[in-house]
Amino acid sequence: MSEKTKKAEAPVEAPEVKEVATETTTVATESPEDFLNNFDWHKYEEGIEAVDESKLKEFEKALEGTVGFVNERDVIEGVVVRKTDRDAIIDINSKSEGVISLNEFRYNPNLAVGDKVEVLVDKREDSTGQLVLSHKKARVIKAWERVNNAHETGEVVNGFVKCRTRGGMIVDVFGIEAFLPGSQIDVKPIRDYDQYVEKTMEFKVVKINHEFKNVVVSHKALIEADIEIQKKEIIGQLEKGQVLEGVVKNVTSYGVFVDLGGVDGLIHITDLSWSRINHPNEVVELDQKLNVVILDFDDSKSRIQLGLKQLSAHPWDALNADLKVGDKITGDVVVIADYGAFVEVSEGVEGLIHVSEMSWSTHLRSAQDFVQVGDKVEAQILTLDRDERKMSLGMKQLHPDPWTDITTKYPVGSTHTGTIRNYTNFGVFVELEEGIDGLVYISDLSWTKKIKHPSDFVTVGDKLEVQVLELDVEGRKLNLGHKQTQENPWDKHEETYAIDSIHEGTIKEKNDKGAVVAFADGVEGFAPGRHLEKEDGSKFAKGDTDKFKVLEFSKEYRRVVVSHTAIFKEQEKRNVKAAAKKSADAPKSTLGDIGGLAELKKKMEGGK
Repeated sequence: MSEKTKKAEAPVEAPEVKEVATETTTVATESPEDFLNNFDWHKYEEGIEAVDESKLKEFEKALEGTVGFVNERDVIEGVVVRKTDRDAIIDINSKSEGVISLNEFRYNPNLAVGDKVEVLVDKREDSTGQLVLSHKKARVIKAWERVNNAHETGEVVNGFVKCRTRGGMIVDVFGIEAFLPGSQIDVKPIRDYDQYVEKTMEFKVVKINHEFKNVVVSHKALIEADIEIQKKEIIGQLEKGQVLEGVVKNVTSYGVFVDLGGVDGLIHITDLSWSRINHPNEVVELDQKLNVVILDFDDSKSRIQLGLKQLSAHPWDALNADLKVGDKITGDVVVIADYGAFVEVSEGVEGLIHVSEMSWSTHLRSAQDFVQVGDKVEAQILTLDRDERKMSLGMKQLHPDPWTDITTKYPVGSTHTGTIRNYTNFGVFVELEEGIDGLVYISDLSWTKKIKHPSDFVTVGDKLEVQVLELDVEGRKLNLGHKQTQENPWDKHEETYAIDSIHEGTIKEKNDKGAVVAFADGVEGFAPGRHLEKEDGSKFAKGDTDKFKVLEFSKEYRRVVVSHTAIFKEQEKRNVKAAAKKSADAPKSTLGDIGGLAELKKKMEGGK
């Protein structure tokens, strides 16, 4: 019989032993045949005396509730009765003591004899009959019970922040590794996670995944609960104009969020400083403590508008009292718009230079053509309204007005070279110098060309020679001409294209009304449709070249009307006249002659 069997049978009560002995005695009195029939070959082969299974269960049931009896997987409390260099001997008031490695008590380096600890009965007996206990497993089981209870009841638990991990921190709660997301550490953004490592903090269990044994905790939830109480107290006391102390919580491009002690308020970028700034970080920084004034809030007081600059005097109140219209100032360009530039005269005081006040030129351009942000400029005060806190400035006033001596510099009839600045459908604007522009009408661009749009003749930026045709000093207007700087070719054309003169030309364009005929010296004439018929009855096509007769010439309107048909029609008339004269000089007329004259007359009448 094995040692294990002996131990198992050791506590069996005497009545059971007597019953076995009785059975043995009965067997001894049996006949040989009955003995063989009832012989237990299993006991003989195994060498043990088997105990009926039902009797074993009855035996264990009888032991329940007795001192020293424990079930496997039970978590019970034990006492440290002895310590070695490697183990702790634990007494659980059972028939034997258990041994647990000190590695399971690393979290508690101060473990001492007499301390009470929770243990799990892993095995009542191992192969050597030793009681097997586990403190680590007991802690896990108890920890899950505590964690689940904390989650259900909302209990605040203590946890030890072990280390950082991706997205947050690992926290030891009752021996379980829980996850603390970075967003749940505090109500404000965390920039340095390492400051929380190896610290014991209070947490709230917010989520448990039983399938994957995951626990999520939050420290922010505790703060929010406290903040909510403070928030209600603060909101109930808010008043417009009230000054409070706050801490800069967040800085954005449009403003600053300030924590007022549980309630957040916004300082818009325009309420940070009387001076114009590009970004709030020029004035404040994160975690900075500052005083702010309540400007406004909604009915629920959830949106609070704060101000910082309102706590200091308005710069206009500190503006030099001696400044007046006409004074010259120096300032920095802080903002540029298409219509002008804002110049900071003194801290927080700005004046506008409209683009029309940047140059004497009547040709308006963008303010960026004159100044850039950051430029230091000189200007003259044009208007000053201290009550409305408005100031307008001018740059051109610091330079002489070029129109003051315009009649001397640009008298009527004088010729100059200017720059094309712009053009419209009716003409082009030419700048003679900065501040002096003149208009050249489309009809004054060329003596010969028929221009439909100025862009067909000139380009912006080109140099153009012009002559002053008209000058309006009071209205600050100049009427210029380009063709007047050249000899009028129509003076010569008047002689060349006399009425009835014949010239060779080419059909340039053709339409329903007629055709444009181009001649060698650049002159263009117009031939009506009825004057384009050839002698053989056909019509001219674009590109055809032939002779044309001048029917009409206008030097004033630069108009020439020509005809090709008139050339051979005139010849026919001359032929008829010659034939009639010859007939009149003849002594007689025969019937044949009369018939011929009649035919000729009919032909002449049909040709008219």
